[in-house]
Amino acid sequence: MPNVIENVAKRKLREGRLVLSLSVNQMRTPNIGLVAAACGYDAIYCDLEHNPTSLETAAAVCVAALPTGVTPICRVGSHDPHLIARVLDCGAQGVMVPHVGTAEEANAAVEAVRFPPLGQRSAFSQAPTLGYMTPPQGELHQLLNEQTLLVVMLETPEAVENADAIAAVEGIDVVHIGSTDLSTGMGVPGEYRHPLMRAAYEKVAAAAKRHGKSMGVGGVRNDPEFLGWLMDIGVRSLTGASDLGFILQGGKADVEETRQIGARRMGA
Repeated sequence: MPNVIENVAKRKLREGRLVLSLSVNQMRTPNIGLVAAACGYDAIYCDLEHNPTSLETAAAVCVAALPTGVTPICRVGSHDPHLIARVLDCGAQGVMVPHVGTAEEANAAVEAVRFPPLGQRSAFSQAPTLGYMTPPQGELHQLLNEQTLLVVMLETPEAVENADAIAAVEGIDVVHIGSTDLSTGMGVPGEYRHPLMRAAYEKVAAAAKRHGKSMGVGGVRNDPEFLGWLMDIGVRSLTGASDLGFILQGGKADVEETRQIGARRMGA
């Protein structure tokens, strides 16, 4: 149908392909979608949980990304269904819901994201993610249900224990381990290779496969061997890279290199 803006990341996940997302942590300008596209990312996600980005700014970033083929996603800061609906109404093609620990919380996320009969999202008529086309209301709801990506984040040992029940919930697309929070909760902060973490990744990956969901992992980067292992067990969505991370990594490398030149040339 004309004007429907395809959710490219969702299609690639359905096809079993690798989807890479760039976390928008500090950048505030709408050109981030073009930057991500130039780098080859499949998606961006505006982090509304751990930084001061406003809804209005996130909406501008998401809408500007829509024509680029990079899927705009928002990570919300709570389970508030009104906030979830607003980021979707304002241009996000997907939402990441943090700290989902039970099947009941997973069902609540579906209720907030999906229109009836799958959920109870409040009806509206002008969707930027559909190019502001105005089909009959029922058709609009069906299209948005099809094109919206729902990612639930498992970030506690309790969530991992409940992974099978969470993955079984209809309407969820991705079960996603937030590695930093999970490793902290397991008493091994930042030790993603730890046997406890490996067991958690494997348990969630198996649950995702069993119920036809995609598996995602966040936080892991600069470790090719471990990333390869994650892909081997079934991970298809990775969100380890961030704008701030690249700024710090590139800035530190540049300063170190320049100071080494200074030490050789200036004797200081």
